Amino acid sequence: MSENKEVNLPPKYDPTAVEQGKYEYWVQGKFFEAERNKEKDPFTIVIPPPNVTGKLHIGHAWDTTLQDIITRIKRMQGYDVLYLPGMDHAGIATQAKVEAKLRENGTSRYDLGREKFLETSWDWKEEYAGFIREQWSKLGLGLDYSRERFTLDAGLSEAVKEVFVTLYEKGLIYRGEYIINWDPATKTALSDIEVIYQDVQGHFYHMKYPLTDGSGHIEVATTRPETMLGDTAVAVHPNDDRYKDLIGKKVTLPIVGREIEIVADDYVDMEFGSGAVKITPAHDPNDFEIGNRHDLERILVMNEDGTMNENAGKYQGMDRFACRKQVVKDLQDAGILFEIEDHMHSVGHSERSGAVVEPYLSTQWFVNMQPLADAAVELQNGSEEDKVHFVPDRFEKTYLRWMENIRDWCISRQLWWGHRIPAWYHKETGEVYVGKDAPADIENWEQDEDVLDTWFSSALWPFSTLNWPDTEDEDFKHFFPTNVLVTGYDIIFFWVARMIFQSKHFNDERPFKDVLIHGLVRDAEGRKMSKSLGNGVDPMEVIEKYGADSLRYFLATGSSPGQDVRFQWEKVESTWNFVNKIWNASRFALMNMDGLTYEEIDLNGKKSVADKWILTRLNETVEQVTRHVDKYDFGEAGRYLYNFIWDDFCDWYIEMAKLPLYGEDEEAKHTTRSVLAHVLDNIMRMLHPFMPFVTEEIWQQLPHKGESIVRAAWPTVDSKLSDHDATEVMNQLVSIIRSVRNIRAEVDTPMSKEIPILVLANNEKVKEQLTANSSYLERFCNPSELTIDTAMAIPDKAMSAVVTGAEIILPLEGLIDIDKELQRLQTELDKLNKEVERVDKKLANKGFVDKAPAHVVDAEKEKQKDYIEKRSKVEARMKDLQNN
Repeated sequence: MSENKEVNLPPKYDPTAVEQGKYEYWVQGKFFEAERNKEKDPFTIVIPPPNVTGKLHIGHAWDTTLQDIITRIKRMQGYDVLYLPGMDHAGIATQAKVEAKLRENGTSRYDLGREKFLETSWDWKEEYAGFIREQWSKLGLGLDYSRERFTLDAGLSEAVKEVFVTLYEKGLIYRGEYIINWDPATKTALSDIEVIYQDVQGHFYHMKYPLTDGSGHIEVATTRPETMLGDTAVAVHPNDDRYKDLIGKKVTLPIVGREIEIVADDYVDMEFGSGAVKITPAHDPNDFEIGNRHDLERILVMNEDGTMNENAGKYQGMDRFACRKQVVKDLQDAGILFEIEDHMHSVGHSERSGAVVEPYLSTQWFVNMQPLADAAVELQNGSEEDKVHFVPDRFEKTYLRWMENIRDWCISRQLWWGHRIPAWYHKETGEVYVGKDAPADIENWEQDEDVLDTWFSSALWPFSTLNWPDTEDEDFKHFFPTNVLVTGYDIIFFWVARMIFQSKHFNDERPFKDVLIHGLVRDAEGRKMSKSLGNGVDPMEVIEKYGADSLRYFLATGSSPGQDVRFQWEKVESTWNFVNKIWNASRFALMNMDGLTYEEIDLNGKKSVADKWILTRLNETVEQVTRHVDKYDFGEAGRYLYNFIWDDFCDWYIEMAKLPLYGEDEEAKHTTRSVLAHVLDNIMRMLHPFMPFVTEEIWQQLPHKGESIVRAAWPTVDSKLSDHDATEVMNQLVSIIRSVRNIRAEVDTPMSKEIPILVLANNEKVKEQLTANSSYLERFCNPSELTIDTAMAIPDKAMSAVVTGAEIILPLEGLIDIDKELQRLQTELDKLNKEVERVDKKLANKGFVDKAPAHVVDAEKEKQKDYIEKRSKVEARMKDLQNN
């Protein structure tokens, strides 16, 4: 509105109409594109890449809203901001979805072959990437699409190969036969953190394994009797007197008939059960280690799909759980199984498929984690400038606890969709070749069929997206390390930890300065959202009903850092009401600006007390909002914004501005218009990161400079515009007006009815201040007669209220009920007594007085004086009423 233009805000706020076309305007205007400007400090956030398996849920909306708020603030604060978008190929999850779709069409990946299957998967990715981008636009995310990345794109694939080969050459990646977590449904290995443990009602099966020499038996117990077919020993503790004579002897494995040895191992707990345990090295991680120590055979009795194999003898081909039932029956029939005990135990389930995970002997690729974890922990123990800062900081302990108890990471997955492992095996010699490129004589080699765990590529995201390993790349040099990672506490282990140790190893520095951890979006009852409960919320439905601005503001301000947020429709509606309030106030202001241009704004003219007060409150709000957003406490920032906009600006200043705006004083009119324009402009800027659409709509009609509020400067405190004396006077006026309104309401005297009002000022200064601003009291209290003085005769039958610096008396003879008035004053007295008692205790606390800043102690002393003064006036008033 630098030139005169017609106000074009419709009477009613319609979020759909307001949001229409804004995002396209921002993207086409390249307002979100990072400039790589060497004169600006860079600020980088990489989006946690959503999986291309479906549409975004309410948790994504919260996560990305917080990121967008931070980047919009930093852009306005003058940083060269890069908010980098991208998506994750999500190996297991995406392959499962594509295979399910193929099954619906009566085919499978094996029918298609690897190449055709990958083509189908890429088609899926393109379709769902389109859905995700559409949702990003609906949410208003300020992403730099010119730098969008995908975990399987050519550049990221090069980074993955670089990391794999380097770690392999350093001995930090190896291939070996180990017990891994196996998902029989998707037929792939899982890392430890892809296993979800659930308490399941199961059983302990107690069995007697007969000694081969016929001298007796030894008791063992198991929760998985089907694995006994692969037993290769029984273990006891070397110090267990019960079994000392049996160590080295053999037992005959029931059903199978194989002779297995009794071995001594410190791992065995003498106090648990019989103190003897069956050892199945191919089907239990602890048994695997015992097997290694005693050079035991590893006998795998199960296929990859969870059916029994040829080593299971007559049970071959049976499902593992059907086999369990049959083995139990056969052992009972043979008199081997003598007790079945109910047992609640924790059973691992695949995070992706939900299948019961099988500990399974398999040849896989692993990362040797200890050296990498040690370096990452050392980083956290270093200087504040070098470490990663967790917000809230309690999550650092969660991270360190996991890193300090790390196990080697199984990184190979038996899938086709993903980064294929850059390893080849010689067809004749079996020699292993690992390299970024295939061997020259490729016809003699076969590439490993497996792909890498999705998290292997995601772990490189903060730097691979910036064109690493080309460390001379301009984007990498300018924007790395990144500034903030925003993510939920549920993936600290999955992702945050891995990014830190990979960045430390390959770049010798942290990948980001801060990690802002948020919780989960839960339903109104506090339950986790899930398909089974049917309590999920589609963010697009919320946007359709209430608009993106309402959803964003609710999510951003609904909790403090690290806490969960409960989704409640009524709270989103409440935010929508807030936007309506802003809309109506803005519309009033714009309609009364009379074509004011940016150049005509003048804050140096003759200002009213209301003008001075609102400018002071604006400074205070800018200071508080900036302080809270800088420490990611958007809930508190939102509270300050809400109170300032709703209470101070809308309910008080706009009402008071009507006096000069509808008056005859042209100078006062111009000043008020200037103040309205200035304050509203700053409100829009502070609100913009939270509510980008409505603020752009309103700001475009305000007197301003610049193409878009996206690139407008963040408000700063202008101390020249602060007037604390005016604030004191305004607070008195507001207190008086509120008191009069409250008393009128109590005696059912409407504002339209004129009544006499007496204001007994404490001193001449207060009298002068109130007299100078009596027009506000005349306008908002509607007195038939207004008297302001330091001494006056008080009528017998009157109602009163005590405010700072004055007492308000309303002679309401015929309307007042003495008993009720005394009751009201007693309530007021009780409240003041509590306040006096509280502040007395605080000031009597030596620790508080000695340690608190001087201005805080002085503020408490001022409160104490004010409360005591008010209390004495209430007591005096009660005494007068009781004597009449």
